[in-house]
Parts: sequence; C-alpha cells; structure tokens
Amino acid sequence: QVYKGLDIITNKVSPQEQRLCRHHMISFVDPLVSNYTVVDFRDKAVALISFQAAACLPGQIWTSLLHSQACKGNQYIFARDKIPIIVGGTNYYIESLLWKVLINTKEKAGTAPSPVTDRKVELEQLDSVELHRRLSEVDPEMAAKLHPHDKRKVARSLQVFEQTGIPHSEILHQQQEEEGGGPLGGPLKYPHSCILWLHADQAVLDQRLEKRVDDMLDAGLLEELRDFHRRYNREKVAENRQDYQHGIFQSIGFKEFHEYLISEGNCSPETSAALLQKGIQALKQVTKKYARRQNKWVRNRFLKRPGPNVPPVYGLEVSDLLRWEEDVLKPALEIVESFIQGREPRAEPVKMEYDVNENKRSHHMCELCDRLIIGDREWAGRMWQGGHL
Repeated sequence: QVYKGLDIITNKVSPQEQRLCRHHMISFVDPLVSNYTVVDFRDKAVALISFQAAACLPGQIWTSLLHSQACKGNQYIFARDKIPIIVGGTNYYIESLLWKVLINTKEKAGTAPSPVTDRKVELEQLDSVELHRRLSEVDPEMAAKLHPHDKRKVARSLQVFEQTGIPHSEILHQQQEEEGGGPLGGPLKYPHSCILWLHADQAVLDQRLEKRVDDMLDAGLLEELRDFHRRYNREKVAENRQDYQHGIFQSIGFKEFHEYLISEGNCSPETSAALLQKGIQALKQVTKKYARRQNKWVRNRFLKRPGPNVPPVYGLEVSDLLRWEEDVLKPALEIVESFIQGREPRAEPVKMEYDVNENKRSHHMCELCDRLIIGDREWAGRMWQGGHL
C-alpha cells in the first residue's frame, strides 16, 4: 500500500477510513520505482515513530524527546503523545520494525529508491548456478544455508557482501550476538509493545477471501488493472521486459491477470472471458496461500521466537463476526488499556514452544524427485507426501 495506484487490488484503506484517524505511509512511492525495499519502509517508519523515544522507558520518553535535536515540531508520533499502531499485512515488515534483523546496504552505496535498477536486480539476471557459485566463494556459510535456486536470497547475500565488504553471514552473527539478540536476529528495538493477532478458522477465512475478490471486482478492479497496465506496463510487455518480481508489479493481483490484459481486444470474446476467469481463480488461490504464509510467519517468527525479548502476542478469534464485540472488540480494548496503564491484561498471551533441535538449514536430497530439500520440517513434510512412503 506504499505505492501510488492499484488501490482496489491492494485493498488500500479508503479515504473515509483514513479520516477516522491519522494514517501514515500510504500511496507515497512512485509505481515505477522497483527497488523500494523493506529497509526503506523500516527507515521511514522509524523516523515517524522516533527511534530515540522508542529506546526509552515510558517515564523517560519525554526527557529523551526534549533533548533530541532530531525531534522538531510534532512530526514524531511519540512527540504528539500518541501510540503508533502498525497494521499488517506483511508480517516481515512488522518484524523489521520490532527487531534489529535487517542490513542496510543502501547506506553504504549512498543510493535512494529510484526507477534505476539496483544491484540485486542485476544479480538476479544471472544463472542460478553461477549466482550460487559466486556466493560460495565469498560467503560459504550463507551459500550452504540457501537453496541454490533461491535466486532472490542468494542475490541479496551477494549484494550485501559487494556493498559492505562483509559476508552476509558475519553481519547476521554480529546482530545475534548483541545484547538481547537471538537465533533469529538482533535485539528487540521497542521493548514496550504488544501484538494483537486476529485469526480465524481456515475454512471461514478462505470463504471471506474469495468474497473479498468478488467485492473487488464489483468495486471496479478490472478498470483499475486496465488503466494501470495501459499507463505503466503495456510498453514493457511489448519490449518483453515486464517484471513481476519487484516493486508494485509483484503485488498480488496484477500478474495474475497478465494473460487477460495483454490479450484483451486481440482474441475472441470467448477466449477473453476464459482468461478473465482464469485470472480471477488465480487471484483467489494466491490470496488464500498468502494468508496461510502470514499465519505461518506469526507462528514461526513471533510465537516460537526464542529468547526473552519477544512482545506478548494476544490471539483474537474472528471466525464468527456476529460475536465481534464479545470475542474481538472488548478483549482488544481491555488488552490495549492494560498495555497503556502498565498492568497485565486478563487475557493470556498465546505461546508456542521453540524446537531447539530443529535444523532449518539441513540439506536433504530426495532421490525420488531429484530435488534438494532444505530444513528438517520441509523434509519431514515431503516424506509424508504421496509416493514417498
């Protein structure tokens, strides 16, 4: 939602909703910028929140702000005596705000988001084998952890080394060894925070997501896609240089309608209708898969996160919307009020045990599939699939 345009497909907060309370970081990045990253998001969000204040205890916040030359006027949320609420969405971005887990190569390179292709994108153009070979030479530890065909992660590790001169694995070790750090990264940056996790029965959630796609179509989704394609993507397609892996073009919804958009007006009505239905079904499927991945992220990166520096995560059941007030609104308000007052809420946080013996980077070769599988859990899951027992 940081990009301008595609308001419907990204389910952007409506102008009416934005008038209810002040919103930040919506529709401010040019659609042609392809190298806007989670690091850029984190840096801008931290600047809005004020890192200086966030590093202090509640009683010290105002002292820090009054003596901070960086704080001018009321640009910071803490300076206005407000509590920032991060709404997601993509939990990787939320994690990047809460913990020190990212590496800013743009500081070293002295660049800012722009329509110019960055080094990582250039590296991704290389063959997977060559890319992994290069990483093995400069950072064998990271190369051993990453799947040879995971071009984006391999390219990122190479980019980190090229632009910092330090192996990616070494920087990660430095983060983990900081006070408050752990196996998943550096310390918690905002110790006084809590997480509200709205979750629903999977069947109910799937049904809602399918209806959301139908509602998007009723709201003018196809017109939005046609207009965006005409303004930003048609020329790229004609020159065979379209890119659905970076920037706004990787948003769920746009690439699913690629065939429909490029063939509209150049094929029979029957073919066009079939491609449209194909795009709609693809959008519904990828949306449901994305929701599953985000819930998995909450479980693995928040609930199972090892160490003491983990904010409490409170689960709110949203399967039955008729019980919204009893199951969601009232408990959430009580949790937030307790959080503000510095006392324990009546609700118990959700907890899951972290398996210290699980190796997420172990290598397994499936002779039946002739595929390399990385991670104990992934390997166990594959063994239970048909034909592997």
